[in-house]
Amino acid sequence: MKDSFNREIDYVRLSVTDRCDLRCTYCMPATGMCFLKKDEVLSFDNLVFLIKSLAKQGIKKVKITGGEPLTRRDTVALIKSIKAINGIEKVTLTTNGIQLARYAEALKEANLDGLNISIDTLDPDEFRAITRVGELKRVLTGLEKAIEVGLPNIKVNTVARGELTEAAICEIAALAKTNPIHVRFIELMPIGLGKGCPGKTQEELFSILESNYGKLRPFEQRLGNGPASYFSLPDFKGKIGFISALGHCFCAECDRIRITADGCLKTCLHMDDGCDLKGALQTEDEELLLKQVFSAIRRKPEKHHFLESQGDSRLMSQIGG
Repeated sequence: MKDSFNREIDYVRLSVTDRCDLRCTYCMPATGMCFLKKDEVLSFDNLVFLIKSLAKQGIKKVKITGGEPLTRRDTVALIKSIKAINGIEKVTLTTNGIQLARYAEALKEANLDGLNISIDTLDPDEFRAITRVGELKRVLTGLEKAIEVGLPNIKVNTVARGELTEAAICEIAALAKTNPIHVRFIELMPIGLGKGCPGKTQEELFSILESNYGKLRPFEQRLGNGPASYFSLPDFKGKIGFISALGHCFCAECDRIRITADGCLKTCLHMDDGCDLKGALQTEDEELLLKQVFSAIRRKPEKHHFLESQGDSRLMSQIGG
C-alpha cells in the first residue's frame, strides 16, 4: 500500500488495550482515568482477521502495544497467531516491563522478534514518583529474564525528560555497555499530558554521552522497524539510539499506520484523523475494511504538525504507545 506521497506502508502498530498497570505522570492523570469497556476493545478474532487482511495488502511488520499489552491475558497467544499469518515477517512488542519476568519464556516460545522496554530512570524512588505505582526492581528483573531466555533485539526506551541529570543519562546508557541490548532516548512529544513537560534535545544528550563515553559513531544498519538513528560507542555491547520526532523529523520515511484498541485507524500519531474499522471487523467484511484502510492511507498527511496545531486530544495510552 502506498500513500499519496509514494511512501510504502508496511508496518502497523496494534494497540491491544488502553489499560496499564502504571500511571506515568506524562501519560495518565493520577485519578479519573476512564478506560474502554471490555466489549469496546477489539477481540482476539477481530485482531487476527485485521492482520490477515492487512498482510494480503503488504503489511509485513506488526508492533503489539497498548496501554500495557501484557495486562491482556491473550497477548502471547495473539503474537503466536499473528506470527503464523502469511506475509508477516516480524512481530515485536512494547512493554513497561512490570510483568515481563512472568512472560519472557512464553514470548520466546512465541518467536517474538523484538522487545521494547520502557525505563525512564534507574533510581527506584524516582521510578515510583514517575509511574506513581511501579517498582523498578520488577522491571529490571524482567529485563534480566528477557536477556537470559534469549529474546532477540531488546531495546530500552527512555523518555528524554528535562529532569534527567547527566549522571542519570550515563547510568541508563551504560545498560548497553554491559548488556547486549540497545538504549534509545525518545524526545518528549507534545501529546496528552506530555504537552506541559520539559524535555532534553538530542544534541544535549549527544554532548553528555560523548563527554563521558567517547565519540558516538553512526551505525547505518537498521535495528528494527522504527525511525531511530543509532550510534556505536567504544566498548559498548549494544547501540545508543535517538528518536527525535521534533528536532529531527523523520516523517518523509514514515511507513506506518496505527490501530487503537477500539478499532480506530490512525495514519499519524499527532493528527486527529483516521477512521473507525470496528464495524467492518466485527462483521468480517474484508471488502469494506480494505476500502476504509485504502481511503485513510490516501489521506495520510505529509508530516506531523506538533509545533503548529493541537492535534489528537487523546492520551498516549488511548492512542497506542
